[in-house]
Amino acid sequence: MIKKEMIAMLLAGGQGSRLGVLTEKVAKPAVAFGGKYRIIDFPLSNCINSGVDTVGVLTQYQPLRLNQHIGIGIPWDLDKKNGGVTILAPHVKTGDSGEWFNGTANAIYQNIDFIDSNNPEYVLILSGDHIYKMDYSKMLAFHKAHNAAATIAVMEVPMEEANRFGIMNTEDGDKIYEFEEKPESPKSNLASMGIYIFTWDRLRDALIEDNSIHPDSDFGKHIIPKMLDEGQPMYAWRFDGYWKDVGTIDSLWEANMEVLDPEHSGINLFDENWKIYSRNSGMTGHKIGNKGLVENSMVTDGCRVDGHVKHSILFAGVKVEAGAEVEDAVVMGGSVIQAGAVVKHCIVAENVTIGKKAVVGAMPKDGEKGVATVGSGVVIGDGAIVGPNAMVNKNVEGGEEQW
Repeated sequence: MIKKEMIAMLLAGGQGSRLGVLTEKVAKPAVAFGGKYRIIDFPLSNCINSGVDTVGVLTQYQPLRLNQHIGIGIPWDLDKKNGGVTILAPHVKTGDSGEWFNGTANAIYQNIDFIDSNNPEYVLILSGDHIYKMDYSKMLAFHKAHNAAATIAVMEVPMEEANRFGIMNTEDGDKIYEFEEKPESPKSNLASMGIYIFTWDRLRDALIEDNSIHPDSDFGKHIIPKMLDEGQPMYAWRFDGYWKDVGTIDSLWEANMEVLDPEHSGINLFDENWKIYSRNSGMTGHKIGNKGLVENSMVTDGCRVDGHVKHSILFAGVKVEAGAEVEDAVVMGGSVIQAGAVVKHCIVAENVTIGKKAVVGAMPKDGEKGVATVGSGVVIGDGAIVGPNAMVNKNVEGGEEQW
């Protein structure tokens, strides 16, 4: 059997319940981002850009849209006979019923046969719901140089926020001696990013041993502490680039807005040297009408703009009719902003209709936060008002207010 140096296992089954109406019908990794992408495009693109050509994608919650988006991996050059991308869903192994993935490590345990079939020396464990660019080959080189059983990607976070994260306490050379899950009084500010490289034979043994004790085995709660207790060499690899967990409405909106300011934000989707790949919409080019005005915005394939769009992101096929105003907004594919409507400081999901002279969201006052959100397929009637912080998952009648 041909031995692969490293394969990736991408955990993409998360529900993302904090995203509310945006994840009622799709898994969090399938949520649209940045005008033409979905969140999962980032780790998939990082893999192929880093030379990792074998990826197992573990799905569970609402997988249909995600499976359709990934397909056989053509956009990421992962449609390969020897390797490529493989969708790994919960499945029947023995008896008459299947078994759900019950934890991050349990999901990997249930797919040991897939990993063994690729015969890797190292396994890269990724989350499918973060926005970042990372060269995993640099992390692997660090792992190999230290002859590590496990290497964990970390970021320095403000000390006052460290109690929100899994914290790695390290000795000289960044060797990990202790892992603390959301400690009340953290000893360091090295926060785990949920990105791991394991030497496969070490991880395989740990997964099998731990499964008999913890059927809900998790990397942070069980596998990492177990390997540390056994004295296995584990190291922290420091990452200093852009990384964001877009697990809340506010963080998703903020990350989209940061796309519009790559010079200062650190997330550059226009970088030819590290492209983020995605499935092509197949739509025609966008068009700005005679009365259309677009300022500091991203307008993608198939959009038609006859109104005013400022500091916003329009996904494929969005229509902004005459007299409509869109500002500080994320408007996902196929949505229509009808004449005279005002859409500000909000996220509008796919295939939404905002009726004539309706108002959705509002610009925040000093010190205020809060993003209005409209779920997929919702119709906001003519003249309706949807205030700041609202989360709408059903139609709103014309003239009605929803806060």
